[in-house]
Amino acid sequence: MRIIVGITGASGVILGFNLLKVLSELPDCETHLVVTEGAKRTFKYETDIHFEDVIAMADYYHDINDLAAPISSGSFQTDGMIIIPCSMKTLSGVVTGYTDNLLLRAADVCIKERRRVVLVPRELPLSSIHLKNMSKAARHGCIILPPMLTFYNSPSSIQDMINHLVGKILMMFDLKFSDFVPWRGVKENGRK
Repeated sequence: MRIIVGITGASGVILGFNLLKVLSELPDCETHLVVTEGAKRTFKYETDIHFEDVIAMADYYHDINDLAAPISSGSFQTDGMIIIPCSMKTLSGVVTGYTDNLLLRAADVCIKERRRVVLVPRELPLSSIHLKNMSKAARHGCIILPPMLTFYNSPSSIQDMINHLVGKILMMFDLKFSDFVPWRGVKENGRK
């Protein structure tokens, strides 16, 4: 499996880091990372994670301005792309085909080649513009997977909630994550 991971400057860059960490532990999963300048700043604002540690989680790191990188071409086979978190600026670039950087070009390539593109939009509340862009992205074949809170798995920490989100994302690629707690029905969850 070969997956492109894009991290943008929206709040929640820790989600992208956690996804990379899990992907790095899966056998036979090659990751290609692209990070916006805004994301690099957001890592400093929101976390204690050094950017070098983010890069270390990926098999390959590509500069945002390197439009000659392998992932900029449809002839470079991938299984798709995950943009986590996906800023509204990036979302608008994806739906309009405005490919002025490698992250947007890689998404454009995945869409034109009919590969999976999972967008994890991070904004609250959503305006009608955001919703229209998400609808357009879905019509272009993207999977819209916002980081919604889930309570049926009885989370006891933010990490549990992040693990649930990562597990849902990996399901889109038929990958399993041992820390993901799926819905097992009312009886198995202790309810009558």
